[in-house]
Amino acid sequence: MSIFVDRSTRVVVQGLTGSQGRFHGLRNRAYGTQVVAGVTPGKGGQDVDGIPVFDTVAEAVAETAADTSLILVPARMAAGAVVEAAEAGIGLVVCITEGIPVHDELRTVDRLAAEFPGTRLLGPNCPGVISPGRCNVGIIPGEIALEGGPVGVVSRSGTLTYQALQELTRQGIGQTTCVGIGGDPVPGTRFVDCLRAFQDDPETRAVILIGEIGGDDEERAARFIADEMSTPVVAYVAGMTAPPGRRMGHAGAIISGSSGTAAGKVEALQAAGASVVANPTELGSRMAEVLGPA
Repeated sequence: MSIFVDRSTRVVVQGLTGSQGRFHGLRNRAYGTQVVAGVTPGKGGQDVDGIPVFDTVAEAVAETAADTSLILVPARMAAGAVVEAAEAGIGLVVCITEGIPVHDELRTVDRLAAEFPGTRLLGPNCPGVISPGRCNVGIIPGEIALEGGPVGVVSRSGTLTYQALQELTRQGIGQTTCVGIGGDPVPGTRFVDCLRAFQDDPETRAVILIGEIGGDDEERAARFIADEMSTPVVAYVAGMTAPPGRRMGHAGAIISGSSGTAAGKVEALQAAGASVVANPTELGSRMAEVLGPA
């Protein structure tokens, strides 16, 4: 399943009757997203502001032809919610929930790969995905996005996802799709998945990549950029001053020994040909330089 969403995307919100599910589900609908169903076990037959609620995802899919799930449930229920969505035939599962145990994440990602290859998991602990002016699935504020392209955005950091959108919009540069992949140690979707999709997308002329300390996803992305991408990339890596061994923000942002440092990631991205900025406030202006005159 593609990471891209559009006006035809049909969303079921798992956890719609909870406070977070209701808030973000209705906000996504107000943006223009087709939020066609909610799921809360034991509350089937109810509705949230006209959105029907079902006991199971399978029932919601059968009645509404939903193809995308937005998960806003407590951490202890999130892994089961992801698997339930996959079992129901959902193609794109967007899991916002944070605080999921790493072993639960690992088991769930492995199970999806083995049993449900047609399901793509975005997250967990991510802000979601937005195609400005078309569809918003998650918690990204649609007000700061600008439709019309030509820039794709992929980020491990939720907050810096928003800043990247804001910096581009201030420059009058529209976005094709913005994907927050989340910063947990075992994400369902990684940088290379998104870079490949942007490389193949005729609407995307350039990409912003936002990384952070911990893991080796940025180094893998650098290899992909060097070997397979012709689309220019502007990058920022958070955590230049982070001390080794200290967890910064969340589980994915930790340096272990000499691995996962921001400096090493910056070096790899620069060597691959990406244009790396030292401050996230420079993302918009640097992208304007890369794109050149309109």
